[in-house]
Amino acid sequence: MPANGKTAPRGQKPLTGYAALRARVAKARATHAGRTAGDRAHRVLDAYLAAAEQQGRPVQDAIADMARGEAAWQIGMALRDETLRAPPAIARDAACASGCAFCCILDGGDGGTITEAEARRLHQALAPHAGEPDGRAWHPGACAALDPATRNCRAYDARPMLCRSFLSTDAAACETNAAGGAAAGAGVLGSHVDYLAVHALARSAL
Repeated sequence: MPANGKTAPRGQKPLTGYAALRARVAKARATHAGRTAGDRAHRVLDAYLAAAEQQGRPVQDAIADMARGEAAWQIGMALRDETLRAPPAIARDAACASGCAFCCILDGGDGGTITEAEARRLHQALAPHAGEPDGRAWHPGACAALDPATRNCRAYDARPMLCRSFLSTDAAACETNAAGGAAAGAGVLGSHVDYLAVHALARSAL
C-alpha cells in the first residue's frame, strides 16, 4: 500500500479510520515470527495505534509510519529501553568499546537490512561525509558509516536498531567471526526480535 493509505491491495477495502486499521492488524500475521513474538507484536502495535488515535493523529500518518518502519522503530526503542533497565547478561557483560568495529563487517548478500525510516536517518547523518574515505578503506566488507581511521561510527546517533541491539561479551570472538570463523559470545537483545516482529506485522497488515 502507498504510504498515504489512499488505496488498498486487491481484495482489501481502503483503510479509512483507526477501527479498520486495528482490525486489519488483528487479522494479520507477523511473517517468520514465532508465536510468542507474534502475539507480543499484536499487543504492542495495537497499543501504539490506540495511543495515536487518542492523541488525534490522522490515521494516514499512522499508516505511513507503519509502512516506512517508523512505528516499529518507536516501539522497538521503547522495548529496548525497558530491557536495559534490568539488563540481561549480554548487555551487563558486554565487551563492546569505541573502535571495536568487527561487528560492523557485514556478511551476506544483503548485509544489514534496515527500514526506510532508518535509511533516511542514516543518509541525513552521512551526507556531510560524501566523498570521504569510509569503512571500506579499513576492510572491504565494513559498513560505509565507519571512519576508517578510528573505526568509530560517523552516524552513531542515527544507527539502525540492529546496531543498537547487537552486543558481545567477547571482542576477540567478534574478530574471529568477522574473519569467517565461528566463536561464541555475540548476540542481540531480545527486544530486537520484538522489533522485527512488529515491522513484519505492520508490513503484513498493509
